[in-house]
Amino acid sequence: MLQPLVTVPVVGMELEAFAVLLLAALAGGAFGAALGALPAFVFTGFVVFLGEGLAVLEGELGGLEGVPAGDIATGVTGTIGFGAVTGPHIAFAGGVAATAYAGRAHPEMEPDDWDYHFGKDILYAFGTKPDILAVGAVFGAIGMLITRVMGELGFPTDNIALSVVATAFLARLAFGYPIVGRVGGSSVLDMSPFEREEKRVAADGGAETDRLATEPWLPHQYEWTGVTAIGIVGGLLGGYIWLETGSVFMGYAISAMSLLFLNLGVEKIPVTHHITLLGSTGAVIAASAVGSDPVVLLVAGAFGAISALVGELSQRVFYSHSGTHVDPPAMAIAALMLVIGVLHLAGLLPNAGYLAL
Repeated sequence: MLQPLVTVPVVGMELEAFAVLLLAALAGGAFGAALGALPAFVFTGFVVFLGEGLAVLEGELGGLEGVPAGDIATGVTGTIGFGAVTGPHIAFAGGVAATAYAGRAHPEMEPDDWDYHFGKDILYAFGTKPDILAVGAVFGAIGMLITRVMGELGFPTDNIALSVVATAFLARLAFGYPIVGRVGGSSVLDMSPFEREEKRVAADGGAETDRLATEPWLPHQYEWTGVTAIGIVGGLLGGYIWLETGSVFMGYAISAMSLLFLNLGVEKIPVTHHITLLGSTGAVIAASAVGSDPVVLLVAGAFGAISALVGELSQRVFYSHSGTHVDPPAMAIAALMLVIGVLHLAGLLPNAGYLAL
């Protein structure tokens, strides 16, 4: 996730250019609903990987004949991968909102093997159902507008990630879900009801047999020690990829592509794009202050661990107790990049990683 590499201002832009952008965002949001939120995000990974690979190649070749260095990669990464076609704030956000809507309007579509509330099933592809595609389209457009407006205001964070979070909460409000939800354990952070397979208590005092009392985002990735371990590993790899390629987003893309296997049902595939992205970002910041690559990698590992833990904290508060998907990686990226952006503007960090401030 990043500030768009090619920006088209919303305020004061030509009507024709805005119409093109809006139509593309509507189509991108519907596309995310058709594919499903997670499959759409996997495509983000593949497209960004292509764009970043082209960027590395162009850097090695010094630009192609008749094409300034960086132009092709910017077109693929910025306007397609993080743009209206597969941008997470458009396609993924449209898919998330469509799933929240389907959880209320189309419970008959819920798969037999889905254990959580259907509003969280971001693996589900809705195909061509018109009302669900329309919801995806509307939220894709809203996601585009939030990202553009916040970018123009100079809000110092990753505004794509911020938009993913904002549209997810907006979907909860729009379709009648609680922001946090009923807490099943002793506190909002308590995951033990899930471990005991406790069921949610219904209004009449009985058990809602189709709902667990607490639904962790990833049943295989919620224990603090394991989250910290994968955070260190992913952060180190994100930092190493940046050192070797100069690409902040290559590790992010690889992490996103790996979720294809999670979507296909391979057990215990970790979700790491927020980890590798912050690892790369930590490496960029550290490299400006120290000249030692091992130290840069250690900082990257620390950033990855922090991002993993913030993501876990976010899921325990905002995901586990309500009925729709609010993305923990996006919450972690938005929160940590805001801290980085503010510290840079205050003169306490040499740069803000990939943010253009």
